[in-house]
Amino acid sequence: MLSKEKVILIGAPPSPYTRKMLALLRYRHIPYEMIWGNPGELLESGGAFEELGIDPPKPVLLPTFLMRDEKGHLQTVTDSTPIIRRLEKEFEGRSVIPEDPALCFLNYLLEDFGDEWVTKYMFHYRWHFDEDADNASSILPLNHKVDLKEDLWKIFKEGIGSRQIERLWVVGSNDITAPIIESSYKRFLGIMENHLSNLPFLFGQRPSSADFAVYGQLTQLIGLDPTSRKIAHEESLRTVAWINSMEDLSGINLEKNTWETFDSLPESMLSLLKEIGHVYVPALLANNEALKNGNETWETEIDGSVWSQKTFNYQGKCLQWINQEFYSLTEIDQKRLLDLFEGTGCENLLLKEK
Repeated sequence: MLSKEKVILIGAPPSPYTRKMLALLRYRHIPYEMIWGNPGELLESGGAFEELGIDPPKPVLLPTFLMRDEKGHLQTVTDSTPIIRRLEKEFEGRSVIPEDPALCFLNYLLEDFGDEWVTKYMFHYRWHFDEDADNASSILPLNHKVDLKEDLWKIFKEGIGSRQIERLWVVGSNDITAPIIESSYKRFLGIMENHLSNLPFLFGQRPSSADFAVYGQLTQLIGLDPTSRKIAHEESLRTVAWINSMEDLSGINLEKNTWETFDSLPESMLSLLKEIGHVYVPALLANNEALKNGNETWETEIDGSVWSQKTFNYQGKCLQWINQEFYSLTEIDQKRLLDLFEGTGCENLLLKEK
């Protein structure tokens, strides 16, 4: 099943990051093998790929890529953002990273927003409402094994549902923050509706890695979960249509489809940056402060209400990486971005360079 010429990934249809990467591989014409399943089960003792001698990732994340290291040995690789940059180096053509350094940074920021904040919409709508939680806990076991016997199906359904609902607090979803998440989701859909009336993708006539990040989360919000799907159909039919076409963009002719220039981005890009500055930036900064102080949880004000959740090391790294990307730019490109960010709240992301 394994081939040197192909990129191999293990994932699941209800995983937004699996869908993100699968669509990206199709678009970039990168040969791949998609293996549906749990990486831990497939790679552990007794699993289908036990003979490979590869340790499952810790923690097990979807998707998990099997990629070769510098010595040619297969290893498990996770985290979609650096994998995308690695693929840019290993496979030529059909890049998802804009050439303009300022656009490149905007793309990085929007990809992070999609991966780390839009996913809060996804997790909230999937497990906060009874109808959605019942729907997800019923479907998820069947995605793992469609011919699952009825008695086992019931056991898995109950186990998945209770476990994920209990984890809502981890990402900050609760009765107090629910209106914040839901208002942000509706504003986001409104921004996308406006943006897609001018451009087919976030940065022009071709997709970026940020497009695929947002798309991945929306495959679940619009494709699987009833409440968020209904809202999307009410708020933004353009976004509904957009995710359908994003699934396979292998036929785009890039000779006829280009990036926008930094100065020609539509006003909707500014609206999106204001949304990021309004909700995501305060969360990143509060999480970062909690990490500095060694606090297991943090609390801050977002959209006029109190938000509290578990502190995450990874979100701290996200803030560091955003700053590394920004301060690697020339002073001219930094100035271009700071002028754009003024008044959006995104300028607060940029910590003083050390």
